[in-house]
Amino acid sequence: MAHIELGNDLPGIRGLMAFRPETEGALNALAEILLRDNNNSLSRGERELIGTYVSYLNDCFFCQNVHGALAGHYLGCDIHQIDAIKADFNAADLSEKMKALLAIAGSVQKGGKLVTSEQVAAAREAGATDVEIHDAVLIAAAFCMFNRYVDGLGTTAPLDRQFYINRAPQRAEDGYLVLR
Repeated sequence: MAHIELGNDLPGIRGLMAFRPETEGALNALAEILLRDNNNSLSRGERELIGTYVSYLNDCFFCQNVHGALAGHYLGCDIHQIDAIKADFNAADLSEKMKALLAIAGSVQKGGKLVTSEQVAAAREAGATDVEIHDAVLIAAAFCMFNRYVDGLGTTAPLDRQFYINRAPQRAEDGYLVLR
């Protein structure tokens, strides 16, 4: 049960958005731009993976499973492969660019000032553009906010990870501006 009375049984951020619909549009618009916008050289799966990794570092069960299932859906891998990436992305079959962006995202999760010029240089050397570096930082920062919002109010989250996997195809089709 959430720390406050939400007046609904929706899990995670969905329950919070139903409680305060005034904030729903802005938060979902941000997620839509960051994670789904077609004018981005990072794939939807790569962007979802950044959000998943930060949510994992923040120990936000709901967000890491929602976005992990979406990342898996887009990238064509299962939740166990996503778990392995979260645990050690350097050992995963990812591009050097993606590894560099995940390293930057991990630094943002700890504190924005922990991103180093060496990390940015490594990302550029691996082929990351300034827009991709920008977006990795903004996705990481936004997910820190989303994770703290979800967990700070003690929202509920289905423990059966299949729930998230089953919803991923529909969420991928609908995006963040349509909630079901």
